[in-house]
Amino acid sequence: MFDLTGKVAVVTGGSRGLGRADCLALARAGADVVVTDILLESDPNIQAAAEHAHSPLAQLFTEQNVVYAEATSEAIRTMGRRSAAIKMDVTDRAEVRDVFAQIKREFGAVDILVNNASMLDHVAPVDNQSDELWDRDLSVNLSGAFNCTKAVFPYMRDEGWGRIVFMASVAGTLGGFGQASYAATKAAVIGLGKSVALEGARFGITSNIVAPGIIGTEAFKAGLPKMNDRMVLRTAMRMPGEPDDIAHTIVFLCSPEAKYLTGQVLTVAGGIDLFTF
Repeated sequence: MFDLTGKVAVVTGGSRGLGRADCLALARAGADVVVTDILLESDPNIQAAAEHAHSPLAQLFTEQNVVYAEATSEAIRTMGRRSAAIKMDVTDRAEVRDVFAQIKREFGAVDILVNNASMLDHVAPVDNQSDELWDRDLSVNLSGAFNCTKAVFPYMRDEGWGRIVFMASVAGTLGGFGQASYAATKAAVIGLGKSVALEGARFGITSNIVAPGIIGTEAFKAGLPKMNDRMVLRTAMRMPGEPDDIAHTIVFLCSPEAKYLTGQVLTVAGGIDLFTF
C-alpha cells in the first residue's frame, strides 16, 4: 500500500522540519522528489536570502547551519530516486512559474504538491502585531500556497491525476494567542484547499489539508521552554508529535488509496483540540 513509484512530488520549504520529513517519507514511498526552499546550503548569498525573508528563525537557522535542502535531495538520490534541490521564493510568482516549468521539463510531470513553506515567528498581541510581518505572513503562508497551486494545477489537469496537500495548523482551527497573522493565514489555507478540492475533483485531482499540533521540529525546539511545556500539557497525549507523524499522513493523502478523499482537514495533533484537564 501507499506506493508512489513513478510519481513526481514537489515540497515547498523542504530544507528542514516538517518539509524535510515530508520529502524523505515521499521518497521512501517511491516518489521522485524535488526539494524547494528559499535557502540552499551551497548558496553563497544564503545570509542575504535569510534576511530577505524577514524571518528571525530563518536567520538563526542559517547561522547555525540548520539548512538541509541539498542534503535532503542527496539522501533521496541514495534511495535510488530522482531528486533536485531548487531555490524558490514562493512569493515571487514569476520565479514560481519558472521553477515548476523547469520541474515539468526535467522530471516529466508534477504529480504531487505539498504546500509546506510557512512563517510562524510573528508572535504579539493583535494591537502590537507588526504591519510588515502581517503582510509577510499573508504573502508566504497564503499567497505562496496559492502561487504554487496555480502553477501546478494545469499540469495535473492535463494528466488527469494529482495530489495537493496544504499545510494548515491547529492555530487555524482553534485560533492562536498572539498569533493573529499565523492563525488567520492558516484558517484561510483551509478555505483555499477546500476550493481547490471542488475545482480539481472532476480532473482526478484531490486537495486536502493537514492541521498539525505541537510537533518537535527545530522551530519548536528554538521556542521558549516554559511556553513549549504549556502547549504540551494542553495536548491530551502530553507529548509533542514527531515530524514523521505529519509526513506519514501526507504519504497516505498522496497515495492511490486516498483517491476518494478530498477537501478534508486532517488534524494530527495528539488531541490538543480535545477538552483536557
